[in-house]
Amino acid sequence: MRFSTSELAAHLGAELVGPDVTVDGATIDSRTARPGQLYVPIVAERDGHAFILAALESGAGAYLTERAPLHGADAAAGATAVVVDDTAAALMALGKLARAQVGGVVGITGSVGKTTTKDLLAACLGAAFPTAASERSFNNELGLPLTLLNAPDGVRWVVLEMGSRGQGHIARLAAVARPDVGIVTSVALAHVEFFGDLEGVARAKAELVAALPEGGLAVLNFDDPRVRGMADHSPCPVVGYSVGDAMHGRVDVRADEVTLDAELRPRFRLHSPWGSAEVRLAVHGLQQVSNALAAASAALWCGVPLDAVVPALAEAAGPPLRMEVHHVPGGPVLVVDCYNANPASTEAALRSLAALPAPRRLALLGVMAELGEATEAEHRRLAALAEELGIEVVGYGTGLYGPARVDGPEAAVALLREAGADEAVLVKGSRVAQLEDVVHVYGALTGLQSLAGS
Repeated sequence: MRFSTSELAAHLGAELVGPDVTVDGATIDSRTARPGQLYVPIVAERDGHAFILAALESGAGAYLTERAPLHGADAAAGATAVVVDDTAAALMALGKLARAQVGGVVGITGSVGKTTTKDLLAACLGAAFPTAASERSFNNELGLPLTLLNAPDGVRWVVLEMGSRGQGHIARLAAVARPDVGIVTSVALAHVEFFGDLEGVARAKAELVAALPEGGLAVLNFDDPRVRGMADHSPCPVVGYSVGDAMHGRVDVRADEVTLDAELRPRFRLHSPWGSAEVRLAVHGLQQVSNALAAASAALWCGVPLDAVVPALAEAAGPPLRMEVHHVPGGPVLVVDCYNANPASTEAALRSLAALPAPRRLALLGVMAELGEATEAEHRRLAALAEELGIEVVGYGTGLYGPARVDGPEAAVALLREAGADEAVLVKGSRVAQLEDVVHVYGALTGLQSLAGS
């Protein structure tokens, strides 16, 4: 999205130093700065002001700063600065400026399923409208305004993932994004140490629903009772979606006849006020049916025809390191789902692993972080579920699942290399476990480049 630096300075009530230039988009990473972008140095563990010159050398057209602008020998020729009191606050303010240029916004929150739902919905909306969406999991006070600022001019819909690590976070994001449509996928034990309990998680997620306009739409997962309860407080119409039998109140969009193929790709029949259709997904895992229903509900309401939604869902790929299914040469079927983990996503991954035809199923599980007082009980519960499902569990760097454990990538890779060609293996854990290191090394050793380079 293009703005002159004089527009930015006026909007921020800031001082403009240097010539008035046009910038196109914004970045907080000097290493990825594109020609013409605005560089926004963030003061965190590292002070982004130290990298202003590097950003300018990479082609950034101007920069925000809380410090004195570059001068003398350190100043790039013609460099333009916008001097503000707080660069992070200024970035949020510029997100509001960009939002005014966007046709409509869909906000997505939930304990699990946000990113996949965002990717599926972006594919569906993109089949009919100019659409932009959050990169990866850009879902906080930095990622959300960056997504708006980097949306192309003339975009009709922007799909924004909204994360939360405390009460009020989503409300602040919604004040910038002003969503027309809000999707809540789930309320589960994720980051619960920041919310106290599940009711605290629910209150945080409900902030998105409360922020919607009367003419907007709330898309709610009616299979989750805490999400379903948000319908009673929605200021706008509600579309409820459900997988299977609609036994819990009015459901507008549902899936039945759900099956999984040998690659764990779901097929189902979609029923909606806009028509019914047979749907197959490119993403893996039974839990993706619910994510697809959320995406389809929003896209259909936004005006995408059903006959465009169905092929979009069939082609949309999921984000990396989330329910990837790989056939290792001479080795097992490998399910990689180690971008993050909480009890709900780990249970879903275990049940998907159990659906694979194999005489032996192994789950290499890292710790599920940020569960607070529920940590030990939830790890034990999932270990018991795995045993019930006939899955052998080995903890990676943790004994919370039981006595079987390995420590470090070398030992974990050795364990994976013992798995035979007729076996199935799941690799799952929170980011702090860094199981992606294991996956990359294992991929390189087995010649599976899709793993080695992911």
